[in-house]
Amino acid sequence: MESINRVGPCSARVFLDKIEDIREARRKIIIDRAKEILHKWNIESMPSVDEVYKEISDTMKAGKVEKYGPEDLPAGPTLEASKEIYVVEGRADIINLMRCGITNTVALEGAKVPESIKRLTKEKESTALLDGDRGGDLILKELLQVTSIKYVGRAPRGKEIEECNCKEIAEAIEARVAIADLFKPKEPKKPQPQAQAPPPPPAPIPEKRKVEMPEQIGSAAKALVGSLEAVLLNDKLEQMERLPVSQLAERLQTVTGVDTVIFDGIITQRIVDIASDKNIKRIVASRVSEAVKPALNVDLATFQEVVSAS
Repeated sequence: MESINRVGPCSARVFLDKIEDIREARRKIIIDRAKEILHKWNIESMPSVDEVYKEISDTMKAGKVEKYGPEDLPAGPTLEASKEIYVVEGRADIINLMRCGITNTVALEGAKVPESIKRLTKEKESTALLDGDRGGDLILKELLQVTSIKYVGRAPRGKEIEECNCKEIAEAIEARVAIADLFKPKEPKKPQPQAQAPPPPPAPIPEKRKVEMPEQIGSAAKALVGSLEAVLLNDKLEQMERLPVSQLAERLQTVTGVDTVIFDGIITQRIVDIASDKNIKRIVASRVSEAVKPALNVDLATFQEVVSAS
């Protein structure tokens, strides 16, 4: 900028006084606007101090673990007022269940079942909510011997109740099993009698196809049986030529005026293609190859199918 010596028609000298970052000015505008919005929100939306204090107090009150019975067992605040209770293993389980909104709980705090638990399980509908490990298995056996629990629910295998999230705890409660069903012998599944399907109807015997043709063709076909020869007929069904079957394909490519080909052999795709190109109307032989694709302008028939027209 300091090298500029002319502005328009005038001589000039330019001096750099300072450099200002315009982005910083824009950031300052955004910050000032944010402060204004936050201040307005604080005035209009934020709860009062009394409301905040009340909400925190209620939360702390709901989260307080109480003591129950002469053994001072950890328990939820609604244990005594509830008709249904959950028996867990320890204090950490109580805290985790309360975090999920379940407050009608009591903990064993050891492998030996306290007398308060025995009495509670007789008076209230009780569910044992135990860890999914070997320790949970041992405590379940002890509870089954000395208490009157009605249901048992387990944490996922290898996890403890205190480690479970609220979804896993809800699933464990939903999947709890009644003690009456826990040791019920499983009845073997009775095999379902399979309805015997009716025997399929006998397949219909296909009728042999009959193709009605002029008497000259039927007579020529009968005469060629076992001869390994071929006969070429014109449009008046007059014999044009008689030749060995081995020469038929080559002869058909050169001869003209053929209407019907009769031979003691197999109709192949090559014979059909040549006949289609030469406008031959009929081919009659001892049998037709399975690989043959019939042509629209050529009629195919076997000796057995030919019936002389009356």
